[in-house]
Amino acid sequence: MAKGGFPGGFNINNMIKQAQQMQEEIKKMQEQLVQKTVEATAGGGMVKAVANGRKELVSIEINPDVVDKEDVETLEDLVLAAVNQALRNAEEMIASEMAKITGGLNIPGLF
Repeated sequence: MAKGGFPGGFNINNMIKQAQQMQEEIKKMQEQLVQKTVEATAGGGMVKAVANGRKELVSIEINPDVVDKEDVETLEDLVLAAVNQALRNAEEMIASEMAKITGGLNIPGLF
């Protein structure tokens, strides 16, 4: 039997090498995701939120036409909706990038 091999052709050394290679690819992807952004809007584009691949909010744009001191609640709702959607979009972007590396294998706890 070859060193590191098991009956049936399973080779633990190859598996370790593949895991290390995947780990390097994930680290590289994480660094790249910081530079990628996704956006979401609410209220027909009146509020726009932008998030990065670290699931961090990087900007919010509010159209002055939506600012009404008599109706702050609507503005608050629009901001929340845009931010939450931007963060969901960031999560989807991360999952999509991870699937490219893991071949669709879901590895809990990576992000």
